[in-house]
Amino acid sequence: MSEREQCSLLKVSRSGLYYEPRQPSEETYRLMTAIDKQYMETPFYGRRRMAVEMRRQGFDVGETIVRSAIRFMGLEAIYPKPRLSIGHRDHKKYPYLLRGMTICRPNQVWAGDITYIPVIHGFGYLFAIMDWYSRYVLAWQLSNLLDTDFCLEALERALSCGSPEIFNTDQGVQFTSSRFTGRLAEGGISISMDGRGRAFDNIMVERLWRSVKYEDIYPKAYEHLPEVNAGLTAYFNFYNGKRPHQSLGYVTPEELYNEK
Repeated sequence: MSEREQCSLLKVSRSGLYYEPRQPSEETYRLMTAIDKQYMETPFYGRRRMAVEMRRQGFDVGETIVRSAIRFMGLEAIYPKPRLSIGHRDHKKYPYLLRGMTICRPNQVWAGDITYIPVIHGFGYLFAIMDWYSRYVLAWQLSNLLDTDFCLEALERALSCGSPEIFNTDQGVQFTSSRFTGRLAEGGISISMDGRGRAFDNIMVERLWRSVKYEDIYPKAYEHLPEVNAGLTAYFNFYNGKRPHQSLGYVTPEELYNEK
């Protein structure tokens, strides 16, 4: 069957077969990196304040361009952090189980979250799973797609090391999907989700993102995602096993996680 006949059957234009989506320009990548850095400092900025700040940093942009960049990144300037995980109205939402809870041992609570990763020639997303008590990063995964698959890959690796009593995330579609919640339920794990508009319910992972970006991503200015993957492998080995945390009494997450 010819291309013309196939296009006629599928009711699509022949020109659409050869269409390649336009990638953002280098200047747009620079803008998105600047926006991401600013979010780390002022996560409460909306598009108006963000546009003003970008102009102060030398970008010739208005609100429309800033809004487009934010949408392309998968972020949403709503209190009090970028929302990379947008909920699905038909997915079941679970209550937040950690309010008032004393977290006093490893594997009592795990937390998972996604953050945007800027590189010079593109961007990606990082999902990580952390033990809340020890801050130990159990598993992580990079992706250039904001889907459920890369989250499940990390989850399977984390569960090969142990199992938490409670798993906490936000209400993003990746985490409310039946594939993700079903895997947790299969392991007898209680599911906890941050309340809407309460980004700091998962504050431990928010602190992790700040450390990752200011200690590795921003200073190294990676050009491509494969370089990020190699760099983060080294960084998380350092973070878990060699970096003493003041809040942990100057022991490492690995030492506290493996404490008997």
